[in-house]
Formats: sequence, structure tokens, C-alpha cells
Amino acid sequence: NDQLPLCHGVDNAIHVSEVDVVIDGDGQPTPELPSAPVTDVDQAVGRLIAAEIDEGSCLQIGIGAMPNAVCSSLLASGVRHLGVHSEMLMDGLVDLYLSGQIDNSRKQLAPGVTTYSFALGSERTYRTIHDNTDFSCCPIEYTNLPHTVMQNERAVSINNTTQIDLQGQAASESDGHRHISGTGGQLQFVRAAYASPGGKSFICLASTYDKRGERRSRIVLDLTSGNVVTTPRTDIMYVVTEYGLVNLKGQPLAERARALISIAHPDFRDDLERQARDARVIPRAYL
Repeated sequence: NDQLPLCHGVDNAIHVSEVDVVIDGDGQPTPELPSAPVTDVDQAVGRLIAAEIDEGSCLQIGIGAMPNAVCSSLLASGVRHLGVHSEMLMDGLVDLYLSGQIDNSRKQLAPGVTTYSFALGSERTYRTIHDNTDFSCCPIEYTNLPHTVMQNERAVSINNTTQIDLQGQAASESDGHRHISGTGGQLQFVRAAYASPGGKSFICLASTYDKRGERRSRIVLDLTSGNVVTTPRTDIMYVVTEYGLVNLKGQPLAERARALISIAHPDFRDDLERQARDARVIPRAYL
């Protein structure tokens, strides 16, 4: 496929002349990533996002139980002619491929082919993609750059975050100064999806989490001190919790705050409203 630069044949291999040392492996199976248990919260978020995905959409889905729940909801929805242009290939996407719902027939880039940069999942996923020309493992500069991804119409990015403030800043990498994860392609795909004709980006999170036996809100007035901002407020589009879905793109600050409060856990909404008004995020005179 001439639309797949650097993705096939010798470009997926290293010539022996470039190798200094070869160490024999021990023949162990490829490491698997067991699917995390899907909770009721994951399923609720998955249904909300799946309802927004149109036939012919081109998917990027991140790691975790919540994005996998989106795939389960898409399976149930029966939406067809989906495509994939993603950094990660995981079990949920392979399930959609095996169901026939992913056929990549509507993609502008590499039609008919699922493009990704790495696969991590079950042995069933590895068996499915082995020597399968419906799949192409490509370098990051092809899979992740926004100006490339946006060439696919109806590009959809679905990623997790751990905390979001009332301005819409998403922190997906740390708990304060404690490092949890890397940036990955989240911001690149958020920007690409927004720039794609008919594209949509979704940042999803559970409304609460438990820390030392105390339930806390993931939607907060201010991010935890030291938290890394992964996706700036200017790039955020849809935010989804088990309590709903809101679109923050182009919204003024007070409306962004009120929208996020509306999808926070009900036990925290009054406090968030008070905090927002005290901090003038929502003007006190604002109805």
C-alpha cells in the first residue's frame, strides 16, 4: 500500500549488518497484558461515548478498562465500517475487527488497513495480527503526528485521565510529583481528532477515587500541586464521567466550570460550586 510509508517489509525489520550483538531468547511466550476488570462505572462511560460514534469513524483508543468498555459498547451497538489509526492496538479493537465492525473501508489514509505502533494485550490478539495484512505496525511519526492523523475523516480519540480541574486542564501522568505514566499520544490524538472533519475527542474518567479509605472527587477546583497537565484546557473537547458527557470546546470559563460540575459525583457538586464561586471561576452574580 503506497499510503503506508515506512510500515511494511524491510522497514519493519533491522538488517543484520546493523546489529552488533545477538542474544538468544529463552523461547518464552510474548508477554500479555490482562484486561482490567470492567466496572459499572466503566460500562456507563463506555455507553455514553459509544452513542457519539458514527458509522465510518476512525478510532484511537488508549489503555485501560474504561477505553476497553467503549469497545464492548461499540460491539453491542453494531456500528459498522469503523477504522483504526492508533498508537496502541488492544484487545477491544481486535474484538471489533473479528466481529466485522472494523473494516477500515472509510479511511482516507491506508484504507482497508488497521495502523498502529504497538500491540499489547492477550495471546488471542497476537495470533490475530500475526502475518495478517489487515494490520500494519508503523513508526510513531506516522501513527501519532496530528497533521497525519487529521487526514482521516471522523477521527475519534478516546483516552483516560486521572484528574481534571474546573478550567478543563486534564492531568493524566502523575499524582502530584509522583510519576504514574508517560504522556503517550493523548494530546496528539486530541488535537488530531478536533482538526479532523467530523472528528471528536473524548477524555474519560471515573467521577471519584478512594485514597486511604476516603472518597475523593477527580473533578477539582485546582489540580493537585505538582500534577503534570497532559491536555491543556484549550484542546479539551468532550469530557465524560459515569454521570454524563459535556463538550467544553469554545466554552467560556464559567460555563466550562458549570458543565464539569454537572458530571461530578453528586456528593461533591455543592462544594465544587461553592469553591468555584469563592475563587471567581464562576462569578458570584452568575446565575
